[in-house]
Amino acid sequence: MTPEQIINETKVHMEKTIQHLEAELTKVRAGKISPGMLDGIMVDYYGSHMPINQAANVSVLDARTLSIQPWERKMLEVIEKAILAANIGITPHNDGVAVKLYQPPLTEERRKEFVKKANSIAETARVSIRNIRREAVDQIKKLGKEHVSEDQIKDAETDMQNLTNKFIGLVDKHIEQKDKEIMTV
Repeated sequence: MTPEQIINETKVHMEKTIQHLEAELTKVRAGKISPGMLDGIMVDYYGSHMPINQAANVSVLDARTLSIQPWERKMLEVIEKAILAANIGITPHNDGVAVKLYQPPLTEERRKEFVKKANSIAETARVSIRNIRREAVDQIKKLGKEHVSEDQIKDAETDMQNLTNKFIGLVDKHIEQKDKEIMTV
């Protein structure tokens, strides 16, 4: 493997980390309700587990209301129980036709809690990116024993650090946007 291949592979891993960060940040509530907050919540549908959005129509009624209308009426209770068990911080309301989620306006204290949670997610992403860099640099250093010059190794390490700085910057941009979104009333 060449230093360039290691750098390209590392870039792919770091991009996946950013994608994961984006997915996790959508789950952090920020003033307006989003169907993304139901991602990862599974329901038992005739013996198989599937995401809520595959067993029901999920739609945003307004900035604070989410409607989940199952394909079959008997799924209402199953969906309601799954949302309660997921502990997303919103109590579902079953009106006999759909399960509705009403998000109350966030208090200043609650907003600060969400900012802390988002920052924690971002820090996990930063650590992940640094770990990916460390593993890649270790691989590059091992190449020194396999007919790769010291200059190539130094250049690859510099490129790796620049790549790491770029992705850490992306994490910082994402968290800055999320903080702003959460704190906007």
